[in-house]
Amino acid sequence: MSRFRIEHVNTYHYANMVGLNYGEARLLPRAAAGQRVLERTLVMNPFVDDYREREDAFGNRVVWFNLRQPHQSLSVTACSLIERGPQPQAKTSPSWESVAETLTRPLYGEIELDAACVEAREYCLPSPHAPHEPAASDYAQASFNPGRPLLDAVADLTARIHAEFAYRPNATQIDTPISEVLAERHGVCQDFAHLALSGLRGLGLAARYVSGYLETTPRPGAPILTGVDASHAWISVYLPGEGWFDFDPTNGAVIGEGHLTLAWGRDYGDVAPLKGVIYGGGMHQLDVGVTVTRMFDN
Repeated sequence: MSRFRIEHVNTYHYANMVGLNYGEARLLPRAAAGQRVLERTLVMNPFVDDYREREDAFGNRVVWFNLRQPHQSLSVTACSLIERGPQPQAKTSPSWESVAETLTRPLYGEIELDAACVEAREYCLPSPHAPHEPAASDYAQASFNPGRPLLDAVADLTARIHAEFAYRPNATQIDTPISEVLAERHGVCQDFAHLALSGLRGLGLAARYVSGYLETTPRPGAPILTGVDASHAWISVYLPGEGWFDFDPTNGAVIGEGHLTLAWGRDYGDVAPLKGVIYGGGMHQLDVGVTVTRMFDN
């Protein structure tokens, strides 16, 4: 087991004074397979007038805040301490077709589905940032040969995305269509996650979007992964009877100890670190800084 200290700072600078600021923050990490949250705090400057925490429909920790005093900047700093171990290994990995068939069985019949499998069906459906895109399904299909074990096929798909797409910050926006990402063959971690999600769901599989962090400075001899300078994104695929298994299309790998989960949902829209409504402000600039430090290994 390893422990990691995370500091995630988001600072907004507004051209004009902001009179009211209503926002939601998903910056407090959640527990996950192989991950335990030991500490998590959120500090805002200026001090907000209202602050409330709750869990959303996906079990993510959400902070709702309201700032009514005039301000021209807002800093939101999340500090967390996480204990992380290896991702659990699957005992078996049946063919992807059998998994897709399980996820489409009638809810009531001779074979009773467990609650986890029923809940996973939500992640088979298209979502705003990962809609049904036939070209994405066609792209994914090349990794899903008949009878291939599900986890082997997903690993191959993520490796292909890593090899065939260039990581280019600022080349896309969060609403860039998947068809454009496929045509241009470049993007960032959110684009690659949405591409994989659209392709997997188009094949009848359950896959969710995961936001999180990468270790800033890996251990000696380990490669520096792409995406360490900000929050990161990857995907998780459901295997009935076994649970969820994570893959990183940006780096073409199964996640390791240096991947730290923040939140998950259908796509980026469900896990955006900050969103809300302001009155005033005009143009703004957002500065983001993320530092993930390994404290020690048990």
